[in-house]
Amino acid sequence: MSATFLLSLTVISILVLLVLIIYFRMQAFIALLVVSLLVAVVGGIPIGEVIDTIQEGMGGILGYIAIVIGIGTMIGEILRVSGGAQQIAGTLLKKFGEKKAPWALSLIGLIVAIPVFFEVALILFIPLVYDLTKRTGKSILHYAIPLAAGIAVAHAFVPPTPGPVAVAALIGADLGWVILIGIISGIPAAMAGGIFFGRYIGKKIHLGVPEYMIPEEDDEIASSISKIPGFGISVTIIIVPLALILLNTASGVIYPEDHPIYLWMSFIGHPFTALIVASLMAFYFLGTRLGFTRDQVQEVATKSMQPVGMIILLTGAGGVFGRVLVEAGVGDVLVDVMSTTNLPIVLFAFLVATVIRVAQGSATVSMVTSAGLIAPIIEAGAFSAPLIGCVTIAIACGSTVLSHVNDSGFWLLKEFLGMTEKQTLMSWTIMETIIGVVGVSIVLMISIFL
Repeated sequence: MSATFLLSLTVISILVLLVLIIYFRMQAFIALLVVSLLVAVVGGIPIGEVIDTIQEGMGGILGYIAIVIGIGTMIGEILRVSGGAQQIAGTLLKKFGEKKAPWALSLIGLIVAIPVFFEVALILFIPLVYDLTKRTGKSILHYAIPLAAGIAVAHAFVPPTPGPVAVAALIGADLGWVILIGIISGIPAAMAGGIFFGRYIGKKIHLGVPEYMIPEEDDEIASSISKIPGFGISVTIIIVPLALILLNTASGVIYPEDHPIYLWMSFIGHPFTALIVASLMAFYFLGTRLGFTRDQVQEVATKSMQPVGMIILLTGAGGVFGRVLVEAGVGDVLVDVMSTTNLPIVLFAFLVATVIRVAQGSATVSMVTSAGLIAPIIEAGAFSAPLIGCVTIAIACGSTVLSHVNDSGFWLLKEFLGMTEKQTLMSWTIMETIIGVVGVSIVLMISIFL
């Protein structure tokens, strides 16, 4: 088939996907599968091979994604229920002091939201924002924007949160490089979008604590525990898997593949092993040692999986979409398009993710869809592991910018802070855009040397 036909098919498939999700309100997982089936048939994949292609796309991704996201979510849930997250927050606020509270809040969001979902992290720590706002009389945005920025960066840039894990799996990125590049680009992005912009917008828009927002009490398990874990062990449980994964990546750079140290580190530092180690530490130090019964630990672990099932399936559907595009020959066409435009792969990936993000709103859907489109380019090219890590974060940056009324995060922050739609656009939307633009700018600079 001609390049024009395949390129048109790709554009039309994205438009159909957006129409199904936005206009017909079809669940994103089903919409991705429907579009994948249509692309497979129209794209010339033999009918007898269509189902096998879908199974390969789904199975190849889920075997990795389900374990990483599943275990990471368990760690986040027990960190929340045990009080470890609040311990981290309280300690950092005390160390930084009231004057530097925005820095502490941004750091709290950045650390705790690595294993905890965006919504959960915001609900956990918004009472800190309310308390500081009441005590100082400053605008709630002075404190809320730094917190939201730290959470947003961790949510999009740093595994094992679902977004970057999904993209990494779909385009074959090494999680060690993704973590390293995500942290390097994410910290300045959180500072620019959270602390500095938060200080500015807090002076422009003065808002107090909304009267209707009263923090909810925690669940029964959390309220039944009298002890809370220390700051050190709480942070350690978050850092251990990241450190092991990074050491695995470093060993691959230093040692040949047949070296004993590399072989051992590739086992110990694999995301599966690293997260299992961290989960066992969490179950003991944040569970059993604090007085949790075995049944309570099991209940926490089981409960944590309830919100991630659809995310895992959505990622699998993204894998199907990517596999269908590869089999139809779209990968070669996209390589030619990128070559014609002379755009670096990092910038190309960012722009693709931005368009999809603005069109349909969900950061996760944007990341998965964009990764499905970029995967054929990665598969057809000869890109280094660090550069593929840069592409992953570029997609994350594109999926962060320009959050507006079709994004649930927009409405969540609006309600928590008691803002109007205009005020939310002036604060949250600009903050998200600063994070994405600063992040991709740093990634572009890194990619020059790769």
